[in-house]
Amino acid sequence: MCGQRSLFTESEADLMVLLRKLDHPEWLEWPQYYDRGEIAVHFGVLVARLEGDFAARCTAEQDTQDSSEYGRVIVPEVATVCGTRIVVCVSKFGSLALVCADNPGAFLGTDDAQAEGELDSEDLAKVNRALAELGYVVVSEELLESDYDGPSPMHWSVQRPSWWDRFFGIF
Repeated sequence: MCGQRSLFTESEADLMVLLRKLDHPEWLEWPQYYDRGEIAVHFGVLVARLEGDFAARCTAEQDTQDSSEYGRVIVPEVATVCGTRIVVCVSKFGSLALVCADNPGAFLGTDDAQAEGELDSEDLAKVNRALAELGYVVVSEELLESDYDGPSPMHWSVQRPSWWDRFFGIF
């Protein structure tokens, strides 16, 4: 049923430790040992998995230029219970992933989307399960929107940098 909460949760404290560990001021757009080919293969497996799980063709945007986001997979609205597309954003850093309904920023996170009846708990669980089984670390939109206080310089146009800007933003 639309609006039910997901059973997947992560420790916010552990995720903050991970974000701080991945943050390095000399490696802004991608990590030191970034392997574009390996990331592309891993991303392709994710796309295929979501297409199989949702029995629908998913749109994939990848190898985003001048960004720490590698790409996005979009599960179409016709394949979801609530009729709202699901967007999975993948960072170039540490297999970080973000799951959101409709688009990043459209809701105050997946809990809000579920409360508004726009994201089904089983659909969210399906995406989270695929990400976990493929080695991605799901970071909530709420955590990523918190103020960035790490050592990396942010783009001059970012007035109030967030962890989203650091690991998914444009440089």
